[in-house]
Amino acid sequence: MVTGQRGRPRSFDRDAALDKAMLAFWERGYEATSISDLTASLGIGAPSLYAAFGDKRKLFDEVVAVYGGRYTDFARAALAEEPTAGEGLRRVLREAAGIYTDPAHPPGCLVISAAVNTTSQEVAQALRERRDANLEMFERRIRADVAAGVLPAGTDAHALARYALAVLVGMSQQSRDGASREELEAVAELAMGAWPR
Repeated sequence: MVTGQRGRPRSFDRDAALDKAMLAFWERGYEATSISDLTASLGIGAPSLYAAFGDKRKLFDEVVAVYGGRYTDFARAALAEEPTAGEGLRRVLREAAGIYTDPAHPPGCLVISAAVNTTSQEVAQALRERRDANLEMFERRIRADVAAGVLPAGTDAHALARYALAVLVGMSQQSRDGASREELEAVAELAMGAWPR
């Protein structure tokens, strides 16, 4: 007879645990999600959590990587697949409206909402770098359109990229405040009215 068994149970499903941790961080943010919140969500004890993922920060980093692959690659695809930056952004905003308000998970964007009120400079910096990567992606696509003559030669690609990201961030927060998909789609259409022609 085996007694005093320690560690993770044999049935431990790492992917399922990451999904549960993602929902906890997405709902509460990094700072407000405690180890006890995580162990309750995952259905494991703290020693098992540490054995499986290391500390809270390492678990969060892994969650953000999974989240990125599942919920944010749509922007990269839209900008690559659409014929212009403007059409790409229109698609990004419309798809974001659907993702941010999907009842299958918490509203908004985890990368945006998890950074709110965090006192960890390391977490804040890591999330800022992810947002900055999106800014650079938008700016590269806009610059390509300027070079191709699709956008006017005097277009400020950096400011326009910053505008696109500001709209996305605002839509994320609005969804957390209860805005519907239809309302966010209307915001997206209004935002595109400012796009240079």
